[in-house]
Amino acid sequence: MSFTLIEQARPRLQRSELAVPGSNPAMFEKAAKSRADVIFLDVEDAVAPDDKEKARANIVAGLNEVDWGAKTMMVRINGLDTHYMYRDVVDIVEACPRLDMILIPKVGVPADVYAIDMLVTQIETAKKRSKRIGFEVLIETALGMANVEAIAQSNKRLEAMSFGVADYAASTRARTTVIGGVNPDYGVLSDKDAQGDRTFFWADQWHAAQTRMMVACRAYGLRPIDGPFGDFSDREGYLAAARRAAVLGYEGKWAIHPSQIELANEVFTPSDAEVAKAKRVVDAMQQAAKEGKGAVSLDGRLIDIASIRMAQALLDKAKAAGVR
Repeated sequence: MSFTLIEQARPRLQRSELAVPGSNPAMFEKAAKSRADVIFLDVEDAVAPDDKEKARANIVAGLNEVDWGAKTMMVRINGLDTHYMYRDVVDIVEACPRLDMILIPKVGVPADVYAIDMLVTQIETAKKRSKRIGFEVLIETALGMANVEAIAQSNKRLEAMSFGVADYAASTRARTTVIGGVNPDYGVLSDKDAQGDRTFFWADQWHAAQTRMMVACRAYGLRPIDGPFGDFSDREGYLAAARRAAVLGYEGKWAIHPSQIELANEVFTPSDAEVAKAKRVVDAMQQAAKEGKGAVSLDGRLIDIASIRMAQALLDKAKAAGVR
């Protein structure tokens, strides 16, 4: 390990992150009863300009009046380039001690995070709050991705980053077929086989961006969260996207429809088989340590100290998700 040790963000279970428009308070009670780990009440993209003031008031009322249980409650504010943002922060943070986190959209440079921190810190001081609000930032522009490493280490309030694939596609002028989906033109063509035939294999056009953001998060102690999948009628498409993100090391994924909550929870919760295998790795390494060995064979494969780190990370995730 490096001599430089990075403090990890406050741990939170974040397998599923449900988006709820602040302009539709009728959805609040249903969201509160859902199995989503995190709920963000939205006053940005899901709310029309003429409805933003009312949505803000709905969010204040909802955070104060609805029983959200143990869920992590977050609000997505408007962007720093709008005149809505400062009132989002002041009106909601001042009036809502139940708020846990703020989701900052379209973050492009570290100073964007600093600006929100300044406002929130002043409010917490003025209100004599002991509860410290955390931040999640959306990386959804070319500028944000170009500065993702600097943003990841910019502020002590930072806990997580989400990959905002829709605005990222618009920012990079990418060709897409569905929010978070893949494009049939993005792939590779095999060489000719003996019969002269060639096979085309689809690929994931978001892989490079997701990987870069994930590495920045893991390097600086943050949780990487995958963003939305727009076609909520496509169960298999959502599952495939979530599994790709989980394999990369993501903690969870957005749900823009209640039907996607259970899918996210399923994918980002370690299975019984994974937990059992991880326990066997830990047990085997503990026995090897007693015998003075640094590595041992298990099921015909070499395992060593790195293996136990991977196994322990999976067991920690399972424990957080309530898997025994």
